[in-house]
Order: sequence, then C-alpha cells, then structure tokens
Amino acid sequence: MQRVLYILSYSLLWLLSILPMWILYILSNGLYLVAYYLIGYRKKTVRENLSLVLSEKTEAERKTIEKQFYKHLCDLIVETVKTISISEAEMKERYTVSNPELLERYFKAGRSTLVFCGHYANWEWSSIINRLMPHKGYGVYKSLDNPSFNTLVKNIRSRFGATIITNKQVVKVLFRKAKEGVKTTTLIVADQTPRPGNFKHRDTFMGIKVPVFTGTEELSKRLDFVALYLKTEKVKRGYYKATFIPLAEDPAAHPNFELTRMFLSEIEKQIHEAPQFYLWSHKRWKHREK
Repeated sequence: MQRVLYILSYSLLWLLSILPMWILYILSNGLYLVAYYLIGYRKKTVRENLSLVLSEKTEAERKTIEKQFYKHLCDLIVETVKTISISEAEMKERYTVSNPELLERYFKAGRSTLVFCGHYANWEWSSIINRLMPHKGYGVYKSLDNPSFNTLVKNIRSRFGATIITNKQVVKVLFRKAKEGVKTTTLIVADQTPRPGNFKHRDTFMGIKVPVFTGTEELSKRLDFVALYLKTEKVKRGYYKATFIPLAEDPAAHPNFELTRMFLSEIEKQIHEAPQFYLWSHKRWKHREK
C-alpha cells in the first residue's frame, strides 16, 4: 500500500513539475487564496510568532508581512515541486552562488566544511550547490513518519547528486568519511527547535530566549571542519542568490556555543531586513523561557 501511495504521489507531483514556472506561479496565487483566506493554515501560529518577535512593528505592518509570508510560502511549495523535473541549467540560473570559489579553496587546503542553514528564502533549492563544488555533498534531514513521503522528500533533495542522510546518521557518516580522507561539505538546517529536555543550551533568537540546536557546532569542533553560514536571499520571484559566510576556520578555538550564536546573529540580520521570507509557520518559540 505504501508503495502504491508513493507511485501515485510521485506521478501527480511529476506532472505538476513539468509545467512552466509561470503556470506554477499562477497555481501558487490560487494556493495562497486557499491557504490564507479559506483554510487559514497555521495562521494563529504565524500571528503569535510575528507579534512576539516583531512587537516593535504596528499591527498593520505585521499584517502586511503575514500576507507576504503566505505568498512566499506558496511559491516555496511550487518551487519544491518543480525540483522534481527542473533541469540543472535552469536550476543554476534560478539559484546562484556568489562565491563558490570559497569551497574550492577549502578543498585544495584539505578542509571539509559544515554549513549552517536556516528556514529562510528557499533552502530546498540549495541542493544545486552539490554541482558547484569539489567536495562530496551531504544534506541532513529529519526522517518523516510516513515512509512514502519520506522517500519522496529524499528523492527530491538528492536530485543533483547530494547524499541525503538523517540527523541520526550524520555523526557516523561524517566520521567515517573523515577517516577515509574524503572531503565533505554538509548542509544542516540549524534553526530547529530541540525537544524539551534534549538540548544543551539556551540563547536568544530574535530577542526571545529559547533552546537552541548546537549539534552543527559540536560536529564542526569534533571533526575540525570549517564552519560556514549559507546566506540565501530572494532576488525576485523564482530567483535566489546564496553566499557562503565564513564563521570559523578553527572552530575549536571558539568558546562553546559561540558558533551557534554567530549563526543566529546572521539569520537574525536577514529576518530584520526582509522578515516575509522566514518560515513563520514553524513553532520556533514554543519552548521559550517564561
């Protein structure tokens, strides 16, 4: 039954994915009307988050950001679907990297890298980076409960050659590759919400003290991997520009949790500049310090 569900889901999404982007964006416009006005998808969570961390803005300003966010979210959905069949050439045109030579330099120096990513702009299209670097590419994700959709997500994210591994596999895989002398670049979405009782540190994120995920920093230190931040900006509808921001070339020289703080500061700057492109439907502040 799971196999049948996967085939049906994949077939439907593939048919959608072969549509031109301009048609997909028309569908996105319709999806926005349904998600925002009819269903109100996670609207309570979005409003609570915006009110909590952007309290300095007026209610009218937050309402504008809210609508802009839902439009971007619907674009993100159709762009993710498009990933199923988009050509490598078109993807490279739509998602550009301003400084890929930085990874080339680290590779020539014999260094692997760990890349802090956030739920900002389009993190799904970062999979094309694997085609722009000499390192062996990995993407880390949390496995889904539904086996069919778990397989679907893995297939979409590995379209351009990156190896997709779960958060439970990452330590074992990267240690093995480091032992084998393979130079890797691993992208980890690091603004996740840790489970209660399963975190080591709290820090402020957008002015609110919350548990923070420190696994990327810990891996960077244990393996002596260069720590980077992937700053992805939305240039215009359907086009993004990414820039690698160095955080630490000698991660062990930094005090505990400093790299995590540096990452949070980078993504906070982006949110303040263009808040509509952050994932406000994510319950990032649900375990905040009372």
